[in-house]
Amino acid sequence: MSSDNEMKLLMERHIKAMADHARSELERSADLIERFKQMAASKGITLASDSFSYIQTIGIVASAPGLAKILLGITPTERDGLFTYEEIAQRLPPSQFQEGYFVGSDYMLMAHPCYRRGMHPLNNWAPSFVALFWRLDSSDIKKYIAIDEDRVRINVDDSAYVELDTWYGAPFNEEISKIKDGTVKLRPPLDLAPGYIDSFFARTYCLDIKWSASGEIKTFQALEVKTQDVQIIIDNQTFFPSRYLHAEFDLSSGVFRHFDGAIQLFTEEEYLRRRDSDFNLTFKNIEHVKARSKKVFKLNGQLSVDSWVEFCCHFFTANPLTFEYFSGSYPEHVVDIVAKVRARA
Repeated sequence: MSSDNEMKLLMERHIKAMADHARSELERSADLIERFKQMAASKGITLASDSFSYIQTIGIVASAPGLAKILLGITPTERDGLFTYEEIAQRLPPSQFQEGYFVGSDYMLMAHPCYRRGMHPLNNWAPSFVALFWRLDSSDIKKYIAIDEDRVRINVDDSAYVELDTWYGAPFNEEISKIKDGTVKLRPPLDLAPGYIDSFFARTYCLDIKWSASGEIKTFQALEVKTQDVQIIIDNQTFFPSRYLHAEFDLSSGVFRHFDGAIQLFTEEEYLRRRDSDFNLTFKNIEHVKARSKKVFKLNGQLSVDSWVEFCCHFFTANPLTFEYFSGSYPEHVVDIVAKVRARA
């Protein structure tokens, strides 16, 4: 499969997964949306069902021309239309946990979309102006800010989107019972040259993860697929090794009861089929991919979540994707390298 086809396949799956997730979030938030409609109607604003959307980087968003300005009820005193930060803060306190938001009882006011990556309204905040602006606290400086005039976020909580480069699927949660069943796929930034992938991502092509529950047991699987140049020879045959983890979490006791790791060995044909699929893809007959496997450790007993995470990270040695999955970001040195490479580009 060519790299262009691999990219297309990954993006198609990503887009479908995002659309499915958005529909699910809107359905789950039906009561919240209805309450906001009623509140808006009390202020003379009529909102239809298509006025609401789920945006992964933001949350549940209500949109209408001038919506935020009407709800805020403040007329900008500046000729350029800026609001004083202090005046907004007197009505809607700035979020202590999420820069770029002012928090009300029914909605969250947002900074202007120009502060988002690529100045696109669907993106997360671009680093790091909004964060610096929100944290600036000086009696000698008066702050003014442009707001997102036509949109507000209506899920008033501390949930936040973690900026991830290339992945889809539910994020990790230390409360294992709250992790949604399904697959997760993480890849290094697609705009990095192979040399950087080799040096800073331990030659990792992708990290596949799957969570599934049956009764009181929640099962974890993870497969770390390396780039195509990582090969080993056994009995004069070339294989493509992948590190695999499997664990069982007891929901009733709140600990892992079983944990094991293995090395899976794919032939070239198996490797090329498997690396752009995931744990949910079932191959039949000649298409079935079942790698040779060598178990390399096993733990039975009561293992805490913290200890399990530490073992996972060290088993997938030097792979920032593991760190990204568990913590929400790359290690600081990798973040710095990626930023510098992109700045040069």
